Amino acid sequence: MKEVVVSGTGVFTPPYSISNDELVVAFNAYVDLYNAEHADAIAAGTVEAKSYSSSEFIFAASGIERRYVMEKDGILDPTRMCPRYAPRSDEEPSMMAEMAVDAATQALAAGGVEASDVDLILCAASNMERAYPAMAVEIQALLGAGGFAFDMNVACSSATFGIQTAVDMIRAGSIKRALVLCPELPSGHLEWRDRDCHFIFGDVATAVLLEAFDVATKPQFKVLSTRCATQFSNNIRNNNGFLRRAHDQMDDRRDMQFMQNGRKVFKEVLPLVSHHIAQHMDEEGQDPTTLKRMWLHQANKSMNDYIGKKVLGRTPEPEEQPNILQDYANTSSAGSIIAFAQHHDGMDAGDLGLICSFGAGYSVGSVVVEKL
Repeated sequence: MKEVVVSGTGVFTPPYSISNDELVVAFNAYVDLYNAEHADAIAAGTVEAKSYSSSEFIFAASGIERRYVMEKDGILDPTRMCPRYAPRSDEEPSMMAEMAVDAATQALAAGGVEASDVDLILCAASNMERAYPAMAVEIQALLGAGGFAFDMNVACSSATFGIQTAVDMIRAGSIKRALVLCPELPSGHLEWRDRDCHFIFGDVATAVLLEAFDVATKPQFKVLSTRCATQFSNNIRNNNGFLRRAHDQMDDRRDMQFMQNGRKVFKEVLPLVSHHIAQHMDEEGQDPTTLKRMWLHQANKSMNDYIGKKVLGRTPEPEEQPNILQDYANTSSAGSIIAFAQHHDGMDAGDLGLICSFGAGYSVGSVVVEKL
């Protein structure tokens, strides 16, 4: 079985940033419009009035301070409250593909690899821009990569599930090099009009270059082991899909965007993830307290603090469990990879680190790496 290494990473950051203050101004203006339009029903008790949001509430609930998006004006328009993207012809590159190519180019440069030498393009993301042809195949063509390409969707765990898939192929010898790409556009499926979640997501794209050790010229980390697990839950859900037309559901329905039961997710996911990591390390004969770095899914600071403390048996130092969600917000599958890409300096050869993502499904994936 071939050894597998991470040779490069890349992060594409969208051009626009929205602070909590900006978001709250737009949301509260929308609340005023909504409550005025439904004033009679609210007075009659048949419709519930919407409540204001605040920057203090957002930060306390999540640890998020701002987020990056591909389009800003539509989101901050109180009469619209969602992005406004210009339509593209079938001959133009897709938005997700362009984002992924940017991140992929960075990863390839870091690893000293030409796109034509890549055998697999795996596009792993929560929501694909279209059903088919696969986003990964379009990205493959734009990059000029070889081999084959396919899409994968395991919601917020897509990156780690994608890494395990590519690692297994390299170990088996069916490929030598792979790019696992996570172009995430959650601003398009977020319900910006819901106070409980309007602040959660941001857009981004990440890339991880994986290679067989014997062909890598600039290896950074050795992949020691991977684990993936799923357990069905409805507590994070998006009902939007191609069957909407067949069900006569083309109207503006709340359940057709991002939905979650936050309290249940917090209660159920935390022990699931903590146990998964402990079991993974135990099965590999490794002591979790020896981890020098944990790059966790970036959904909520309190969740990460809990997991970090549970795994290490103490409160992690900031550099041991780096957070990026204060700047990027929740970027679905890409969050743990942003943390990994931006916060792996200062590790010594032989140090162990853990990439872990978790979310809808429920799903959880973990990757143990060793600094080279």
